[in-house]
Amino acid sequence: MTQFTFIATARNDLGKGASRRLRRAKQYIPAIVYGGESAPQPIAVEQREFYRVLETEEAIYTSILNLEVDGKKHQVIMKDMQRHPFKPLVMHIDFQRVDSEHKVTINVPVHFLNEEACVGVKQQGGLIQHLLNEIEVTALPQDLPQSIDVDVAALELNQTVHLSDLKLPETVTIVALSHGGDTGVVSVHAKKGGSEEAETESDEGEAAE
Repeated sequence: MTQFTFIATARNDLGKGASRRLRRAKQYIPAIVYGGESAPQPIAVEQREFYRVLETEEAIYTSILNLEVDGKKHQVIMKDMQRHPFKPLVMHIDFQRVDSEHKVTINVPVHFLNEEACVGVKQQGGLIQHLLNEIEVTALPQDLPQSIDVDVAALELNQTVHLSDLKLPETVTIVALSHGGDTGVVSVHAKKGGSEEAETESDEGEAAE
């Protein structure tokens, strides 16, 4: 699993005004770290390294992160991140402390593989529709997948891959399935005014000639 380390300091100046001042300085991001046996702690995360990793490493969302707060090390996952509605700014981050003995729940991104070779598209003239872009799973932190790969090469027209079709390690549980629900992840559907209609119209035109 990819390892990331971020440096932070404890934050004693709290409130919306303090958070705005922190963001305006463009050096730190307001955040909080919670969970485990310790009390929640407001912190300020060094902005430059966090932005660098955020822009280049998708795995930051599902990896165990090393967080050093005033020299004290925590293992955490990023549980939530608030972005500015239209500026490329992170407004606040929630980190959850983790350990190897307690499961966590997190959203994992879905990667769709071999779309260019999909039978339903290449041979049958359909369109791929992504129904889910991430899937909520529960696992021990060390067992969390960084992504869920779905190979659509063999997917045919009018077929759907459901959550129950996914092959994940036994240590990883899909939350929706554990609650008795199943839903589609990706499907191939016919184009509107698809190829069969076009061929029929073409045949009729040729017959009229």
